Amino acid sequence: MSFLDNLENSLKNLESREERDPNAAHRRSEERARTMAIAPWAAQLKNSEFTKVLLEKAAQTGHRLRTKIYVAWLDTTLRLEAKGRKLDLEPTAEGIRANFIEPDGEGSHKSVDLNADPGELLRDWLG
Repeated sequence: MSFLDNLENSLKNLESREERDPNAAHRRSEERARTMAIAPWAAQLKNSEFTKVLLEKAAQTGHRLRTKIYVAWLDTTLRLEAKGRKLDLEPTAEGIRANFIEPDGEGSHKSVDLNADPGELLRDWLG
């Protein structure tokens, strides 16, 4: 059996399993509604001046602290990581939420105003 035949059989199995699940359509509609609710905030996060200034200040702060600040987009979430600490800027239906994750795994969060100073957020994250 070729790879494509295996792939086709796997897809058919997944489709038939989903057809048998009565909650699948409900889950899909909930996921779609959630995606539609966060879409405007995700677009603002990606295209805002706040994000551009945040990334510039993160580079300056990393240089000053002599550490590399890693930046990644994970779907609609912007992640900054340095010294084992993570800062996730995540769009939600209510706005942008900053999730702070310490090296020991402890976390906290706060809402973010895209009109505020990004330097303040960096100071909260890195101290």
